[in-house]
Amino acid sequence: MNDQGIKSRPAYAPLARDPVGRTHLLVADSMAIPHAAFAPGTSLGDYDECWTVEGHSRAIPSAMPDARMHGFRSASHLLIALRRRLAMEYMGFRLYAIGTEAFLWDVAAAAEAAGMGKEEYALFHAGSGARRVLCVHCRTLNQGVTTNLVACGGCGAALFVRDHFSRRLNAYMGVQVDAEMPGERPDVEEIYR
Repeated sequence: MNDQGIKSRPAYAPLARDPVGRTHLLVADSMAIPHAAFAPGTSLGDYDECWTVEGHSRAIPSAMPDARMHGFRSASHLLIALRRRLAMEYMGFRLYAIGTEAFLWDVAAAAEAAGMGKEEYALFHAGSGARRVLCVHCRTLNQGVTTNLVACGGCGAALFVRDHFSRRLNAYMGVQVDAEMPGERPDVEEIYR
């Protein structure tokens, strides 16, 4: 069962510092920031601050000597601090995010809730390809899905994970795979690593 060709699947380009921005904050859901996340001629040192999730580790990565660093225990801790920061910012603030799709779109939602336009923040996908899947039948969010089929944690339906991504809901859509032919299901494949 193939669901490719859907145009809502996000595409990500390497990050480049916006030359008209006044303040530049980079946030990442991991301390391991890949070089591929930056456009040619751009590096971590081009940003005024860098916030990362370091978990319980207190080590400051040596690859970031020029940036002002702040480490957070978890992505949710970082997002709480980001929402507070965005509430105090002015025109000219630019936000850049690197991480998993769930993290990226949580950052985008915080930016838009604070009044930022799409041209004022940039996103780059790095890390796990696991998806957040919304069951269209019971509205349950299923986290960390790596297979084409998943049992919904809310209603138990066998969901087919579509490539249709909702930026508003920050999730891929999951529809009951055997709704028309009960019990008829394709093989489960791990495809989103």
